[in-house]
Amino acid sequence: MTETAPATTPAGRPWRTLIGRARPLPARAHLPPVGVDALLVTVLFIPTAFVVRIDLHDRPWLLVLQAALLLPLLWRRRAPSAVFAAVAAAALAQWLADVQLPADIALLVALYTVAARSSRLQVLLAGVVFEAGILMASVRWSSEGRFLGAAVGLTAMATAATVIGTNMRTRRAYLASMEDRAVSLERERDQQAQLAVAEERTRIARDMHDSVSHNLSVMIALADAAVFAQYRTPDRTTTAVRQVSDTGRQALTDMRRFLGVLRADEPDALRHPMPDIAQLDSLLDQVRAAGLPTRLRMEGDPSPVPAAAQLTVYRLVQEALTNTLKHTPPGTRAEVRVLCSSETIVIDVTDDGHGRTARAPGPPHGHGIPGMRERTAAYSGTLRAGPLPDGGWRVSARIDLRTAGTGAA
Repeated sequence: MTETAPATTPAGRPWRTLIGRARPLPARAHLPPVGVDALLVTVLFIPTAFVVRIDLHDRPWLLVLQAALLLPLLWRRRAPSAVFAAVAAAALAQWLADVQLPADIALLVALYTVAARSSRLQVLLAGVVFEAGILMASVRWSSEGRFLGAAVGLTAMATAATVIGTNMRTRRAYLASMEDRAVSLERERDQQAQLAVAEERTRIARDMHDSVSHNLSVMIALADAAVFAQYRTPDRTTTAVRQVSDTGRQALTDMRRFLGVLRADEPDALRHPMPDIAQLDSLLDQVRAAGLPTRLRMEGDPSPVPAAAQLTVYRLVQEALTNTLKHTPPGTRAEVRVLCSSETIVIDVTDDGHGRTARAPGPPHGHGIPGMRERTAAYSGTLRAGPLPDGGWRVSARIDLRTAGTGAA
């Protein structure tokens, strides 16, 4: 059975792609608030004027009174209390003129607006004024024996308008608080993302410093040794140059791994995992080849140690030996001791180098010791670095495996 090709546009692009990228149709256009209020006034004005059209022939001033009741609603959103006062004043003039107009519905609209957009005190004052108007209107215009029914009915309408307006104000406040919360959460998310980026940059810079600094120190030591041995022992010169090449390749491999730019055509051998405690032997081989005799003492089983903690141990030993290579005279010997237990790892790197003025106690000027402190602190551990009483230098670190080491890799 043959497979049918997807439908395409005349330009050769699949319709599905265009449909997937198509923007949703815009929502229907909404009138601005002023337009809505103008439409409301128009809708109320025309029918109410039609009801009193007969009386307008004898009393045309009723049209002015009706306009005084309805036109203030155009500004009800800007000044709810002032609009209510204006409409109430027009209603009072209507009461004094002993005229009943259907445009009195504007009072309910104005009361609703006050309840929806003003403070509770203003709502209370507007309610009192409205209730006084209800009593005055019921006394004058209700038929005999129907005063109570008219007053109760009008009060119920006023109460309904107030309740609806209050609910609308509460809903608007709730939506505003939800919007503020969403903005706050988005801002917090952006801040967390920025912190994560900064932490990742710090981690990459720390790892690159440890690896590149170590490899460059080894390469410099090997190159110097090759220069001195090129005439006396050519075989050693060849070996040193090859080790320089191997160390340079290792440095490039580490940089590619840190930056995540391995290409598809890279040999699989380059894609080795991050170093661990088992690779301390090869690390010490590099250091020995660079002219620093180093002995390794392993105590305990490192296999249960998490991979991130093993990488931390490797980097601590690497940085300590790199500093030894940089700051000690020829003939210095070093010793690395790693003690692994179920809860802690103790790393102890010592050397017997003398004349270490560049590493005298004081505030650190480079990134080596601060970087080691950051790695150790990720596991709630401690690190001590300083000179020994009989000469030499010691770096001692303690890692707590019971603490999850975030950012230790």
